[in-house]
Formats: sequence, structure tokens, C-alpha cells
Amino acid sequence: MSEFRVYFDEGRDHILDYMNGYDHILFVVSLCALYLMRDWRQILVLVTAFTIGHSITLALSVLDIVSVKPELIEFLIPLTIFITAVSNLFKDEENLGTGPLQLNYLFAACFGLIHGLGFSNYLRAILGKDERIVSQLLAFNLGLEVGQIIIVVIFLVAAFIMVDLFSVNRRDWKMVISSAVAGIALMLMKEKAYWID
Repeated sequence: MSEFRVYFDEGRDHILDYMNGYDHILFVVSLCALYLMRDWRQILVLVTAFTIGHSITLALSVLDIVSVKPELIEFLIPLTIFITAVSNLFKDEENLGTGPLQLNYLFAACFGLIHGLGFSNYLRAILGKDERIVSQLLAFNLGLEVGQIIIVVIFLVAAFIMVDLFSVNRRDWKMVISSAVAGIALMLMKEKAYWID
């Protein structure tokens, strides 16, 4: 159980590492930018879709079934953040709908696949040559999920304070958060454009 706890803590701490893992934090924030506390069910579906996506590629990559150049993944991660944040600017936050499949859910699942490849480099580094990886993968994924939920809760509390308590217009909140995230993602894309010297 102590080994499970070690990998759980690694997963949680990896996504909460605002110095080195802020790209993943930005993605979770961009997913949540449209929502408020009362939309928690939709956010739960979004985060779960993202988790399913990154769990699949994390497992495939760690098991050496899928291999993608790390430089490409490092560029694609901020690209997914940028696309998600910019798409928020054109969505009506008051009518997000309650249908079973929304574009945001598809974004979350597909982009989770890309982020899973990013997580895999880190997990492979801490696994070393250990061949018993099922429990480590599970623990790491659960840690990531808990980390994401912590980010979501912090964001929703901030949204509640700004929109519900200080009466900031919901559309303005969405526009400011999404624009800021898109701007940061654009800078990250420029930094990670590995084909440019």
C-alpha cells in the first residue's frame, strides 16, 4: 500500500506543480472557464472525459505500445489549451446545454489523449525498469484525478466569489479567463515550436 501511496502522491503533485506542470493546470482551467459552481455535474463529466483520455494514452505509452516524439507532445499540449480557450470565447455560457454529447466533452477526451502522452514521459522516468506497472498506473491516474478536482474546486470557488458575490458579469469572467489562458498558451506554443531554432 505504501508504493500505491507513493505513485498516487506523484500523480497528484505532478498536476498541482504550478512551477513545472502549469500547462496541465491551464488546460483544466480552460475546460472550466465556461462554468460556475451550479454547473458542477457538467464539470465532473468534462474532467472524467479528460481523465479517460489521458489514462488510455498514459497506459499505452508506458507499456511502449504507443510512442510519439516528446518534442511534438510538448508543442501539442499548449495547442490543445489554446484551442479550448479560444473556443470558449465563441460559446454562450448561459446556454451550455444538457445534451449527452457536447463539443467540450469531445475536446476534453481527445485532448486528454495528448496530455496522457505528456504525463507518460514523467511516469516512465519514475518507474525506471519496474515491470509491475498496473498498480502504479492506477495510483498515478487516481492522483492526477484528485489533483484535477482540487484545481476545479479552487477555480469554482474563485468563480463563485467573482460572479456570485462581486457580481462580475459571467460573460466577462469567461472572456477574461479564456483570453488570458489563450495568451499564455500562445506563448508556450512559441517556446515549444521545436522546428524553429
